[in-house]
Parts: sequence; structure tokens; C-alpha cells
Amino acid sequence: MTNITKSETFIFIGPSGCGKGTQAELLIKYLKENDPSRGVFYLETGEKIRSFMAGDKYSNKLSKQLYEDGKLQPEFLAVWVWADILIGNLKDDEHLVVDGTPRKLREAKVFDTAIRFYERTSTNIIFLNVSHGWSKQRLEERGRLDDKVQGDIERRLDWYEKEVVPTIEYFKTDPNYKFYEINGEQSIDEVHNQVIKKIFK
Repeated sequence: MTNITKSETFIFIGPSGCGKGTQAELLIKYLKENDPSRGVFYLETGEKIRSFMAGDKYSNKLSKQLYEDGKLQPEFLAVWVWADILIGNLKDDEHLVVDGTPRKLREAKVFDTAIRFYERTSTNIIFLNVSHGWSKQRLEERGRLDDKVQGDIERRLDWYEKEVVPTIEYFKTDPNYKFYEINGEQSIDEVHNQVIKKIFK
């Protein structure tokens, strides 16, 4: 059994289609099996954003229009979503697993203040590195509603290059974070095994 002595934070980052959600779920299962006395909190913002866009107030409608126009949500809205989730739900001494947040550089700097506020002294950045072609193929294969239009897929991958790559570089060069680059172009099990090996072994 892996010797896990304290609560850890794990942030999965990478392009759409790289498998962040799948790997986050596998890591959660691993943590529960190897550190059963400690809780695991999963921070995933997609459901809350979708619920927000379904509202009928002015802000809800503006957010939905951005989504329909194929644009990213502004940083202040993204920060409000995950900050509200953390403030209302995170408990002391839990592992924290974060899926796909933050995306933009300014958002990452605000997220850093949350990490410091909660005194998360061990934060792991797990970068699932895959090529543009790999991401595109996986998005086409999984066939979600927001993956079905070819132009939308290309826009999302362009967002990654413009917005997310600088965020990855920010985490990579900050000594307060432990940065792990994983080859995401492998089987699900192979990627998971690499994540565990690099972080815990």
C-alpha cells in the first residue's frame, strides 16, 4: 500500500479530449483505496456552469450566449463557480482532485491564492500531454453535444493553445507546485499507472 501521510492536491490539466475526467476518477478510486481514513473532494465545474446557463436572469443569458457563440466564459465567472464550490464544500484534511480548472492564466493566479488560503502545502499538477490530432480524434469519437460540430472542436483546441498553454507554463515554472508531464497518448490504464508511479513511487 502506498504511504500517503498528508492531504494532497491534484490538478489535472491538458487539452479537451486528453482524458482528464477519466484519470481524475481513477485517481480518486486509488486514493480511497490507499488512504481510506481521509476524504477525497472532487472539484469539477462543468455541472455548475451548465446549471447556471439554464437560468433565466440577465447574467445566465449572457453566459449561455457566450457558450452558444463558441467562446470561453470570462475569468470572473469561472472563479465564482469554483470558489463557491470550495467555500461551501471543502473540508479540512481532505485530498482535493481538480479536473480542468483553472484554464486561463489570470484565473490560475487567483486559484493560487485559494491554494494558499487553504494551506494546501502539497499541490501536484498533472499535465496530460497529447497532440492536436489526438485530441481532435477523441473529441470526434466521444460525440458529446459540444463535440459534434467540426468548427467547435477546432475552436476549443485553438483556445487551448492560446489560453491554457500559458497556464501550464505558469504552473511548470512555479516552485510551489510539483509538475508532472504524462504522455496521454497511451491506454487509460497506462496513463493511470504513470500518474501513480510518478507521484507516489
